[in-house]
Amino acid sequence: MNKRKVKILLFLCALVSVLFVGCYSNNCPLNNIVTCNYSFYDAEGNAIIYTDTITVTTLKPGYKTVYVYRKLGEPTVTKNYQDIELVNQGYTETKMSQRNDTVLLNRAYDQSNISIPMSYFNNVDTLIFSYGQIALKDTIKIYHYSYPHVELPECGTYRFHTLRNIEASDAAIDHIEISNPQVGYEGNENVKIYFNGVIE
Repeated sequence: MNKRKVKILLFLCALVSVLFVGCYSNNCPLNNIVTCNYSFYDAEGNAIIYTDTITVTTLKPGYKTVYVYRKLGEPTVTKNYQDIELVNQGYTETKMSQRNDTVLLNRAYDQSNISIPMSYFNNVDTLIFSYGQIALKDTIKIYHYSYPHVELPECGTYRFHTLRNIEASDAAIDHIEISNPQVGYEGNENVKIYFNGVIE
């Protein structure tokens, strides 16, 4: 093999290496989960740890069918599908419609903040906060719009959000406010929840 062919071969190898290296990037964010971050405060504005349990559900449009099974002396069982085995064991079956809710956070406790995902295609998210020691629930409505965000082409596209307005009921919440309207994957506080005197 003459020198000219060796040089061309080396050049082609170097070119292929550069192309492969150019397609790889370690600049993509490692924490790339987009969530709205809520921090907890008392009514006077002091950061707190909320000691009660909190479950957060979101309202999705429409209803779903559930099957409720009851038998004397046994706990009630609710399933998303028909269970003939329970009927054969003597349970009565009742078909019911339920709101199509989704649990986003289940029984968190001793929290100073929580992170909740946001919908991509709705302009309003409705969150229901349920508490362990309070019978009433709080409803939070978040008005926002979503847009695609590209850090680098090789990292893919994410959906970021801009908060426009927020409102809440007052079972355990004194008031609520937006602290940073830009929701991304940086982990910054977006919403401040000020709880009333229910907390310790």
